[in-house]
Amino acid sequence: MAHIYILQNQKGRYYIGSTTNLPNRISHHKNGHTPSTRKYGNVDLVFAQEYRTLKEARKIESWLKKMKRRDYIERIVKEGYIIHKPM
Repeated sequence: MAHIYILQNQKGRYYIGSTTNLPNRISHHKNGHTPSTRKYGNVDLVFAQEYRTLKEARKIESWLKKMKRRDYIERIVKEGYIIHKPM
């Protein structure tokens, strides 16, 4: 199984990622082992959703990152699921 996850730092900035080992990946982010989020400081997992394959999760991760819409990301976090999937 794979996951899409959203992290948020104390300033409210979001990071979107995907992985097949969620606990391990979150640990890497929290301990500063991931260059892409090291500058974020302390991050918290605010959303995770499971997918059958990493390929599917990465496709949706890419779609979310291309949207660059903070309001949509906030809605996902609030409602607890991804509302729309790319075609």
